[in-house]
Amino acid sequence: MGKLYLVPTPIGNLEDMTLRAIRILKEVDLILAEDTRTSGKLLQHYDITTAMQSHHMHNEHKTVDGIVRRLKNGDTIALISDAGTPAISDPGFLVTRACLENNIEVECLPGATAFVPALVNSGLPNDKFVFEGFLPVKKGRQTRLKFLAEEERTLIFYESPHKLLKTLAQFVEYFGADRAISVSRELTKLYEETFRGTAEEVLKHYTEKPPKGEIVIVVGGKK
Repeated sequence: MGKLYLVPTPIGNLEDMTLRAIRILKEVDLILAEDTRTSGKLLQHYDITTAMQSHHMHNEHKTVDGIVRRLKNGDTIALISDAGTPAISDPGFLVTRACLENNIEVECLPGATAFVPALVNSGLPNDKFVFEGFLPVKKGRQTRLKFLAEEERTLIFYESPHKLLKTLAQFVEYFGADRAISVSRELTKLYEETFRGTAEEVLKHYTEKPPKGEIVIVVGGKK
């Protein structure tokens, strides 16, 4: 029986790759990559020549059975996403569940993920928090926001730059203009930035300075 490794990759700065992650990626028989072109640059940087296979949200339902068969035949396989830890708003859950259902060992390596530094940087309470990932785009969005407006724990969201203003405006509407918010973007990269303030202040800031890059929003809980 083989083994599945879930291997985190840097969210920006390539130096955040761990020594263990590099070793595992060199030793396994196959690497499942969300985007082989993106991952190819990382593997080339660390002189990793292991074969890659595409595994992303559009094909993971079709590829899981084949992956399980290879693992049952003794192959070791590593799963990586474009950035961060697999299965955190990225593919990984389905193949992990399938492996566990088939008594195949799964090991997740510790490593980079965007929401942890954003949470710690925010200055908001981090003893208890709720990771929401991406809000629903349309159906269920307002219902979810109304529900989360009553949440007393710190909230963490992922958002794309072109949707940030809409989301911040809705936070003002549903959570209140004075709710504490911290927005981190381009974490670990050259233009890393964290802006903190009330929902109203943060919305004003990014209305005047349109954001770019990957974004994590941390929202204080209801007091």
